[in-house]
Amino acid sequence: MNTQIRRVLGLVSGPESNRLGLQAMRVAIAIIFLWIGALKFVPYEADSITPFVANSPVMAFFYAHPDQYAQHLTHEGELNLAARAWQAANHTYAFSRGLGTVELLIGLLVLVGLVSRRLGLAGAVLAFLTPVVTLSFLVTTPEAWVAALGDAEHGFPYLSGAGRLVLKDVTLMAGAWLVLADSARAVLEQTSARTAPAGLVPAAKA
Repeated sequence: MNTQIRRVLGLVSGPESNRLGLQAMRVAIAIIFLWIGALKFVPYEADSITPFVANSPVMAFFYAHPDQYAQHLTHEGELNLAARAWQAANHTYAFSRGLGTVELLIGLLVLVGLVSRRLGLAGAVLAFLTPVVTLSFLVTTPEAWVAALGDAEHGFPYLSGAGRLVLKDVTLMAGAWLVLADSARAVLEQTSARTAPAGLVPAAKA
């Protein structure tokens, strides 16, 4: 193998590269939660998650009329004042703002993990659990699959646009697990450093 190629592979496979990758994953996860969490305060985003929430057995109670959502769905960028009024009465926006607050908190905790091991661990745990809930929508949400409108390809395994969006969370879950494992390892190292006799273990980062 070419010497230059071996050198590049050595750099990419080294511990510093691995550490950089984990930190980049942490930042990427934080960006996802912060950006999408902020969008939860915007009506169109709140409207778009209505089918997922309304069909979820553990979330539907947040809505006043979850069984009526299909009659009031709108497209992104569409302004339908009647539908928006119904969504407000349905508590769609109140729930979305609450969810957005939680997502912003998770994003901040994950990002703070760059400097605080314990807060980073809490954020990583929450970031891992969130996709577990999201992926359950593939089971509970009819809109996650192509509807039977005449074409032969519908239902499982034909994911709709909403279903494809949900499925991507498997990547978020895997990334969050890597960050969680790294955060847990860092917390254990910090604990060991505090309990070990002075001079035997290097001082750990707070």
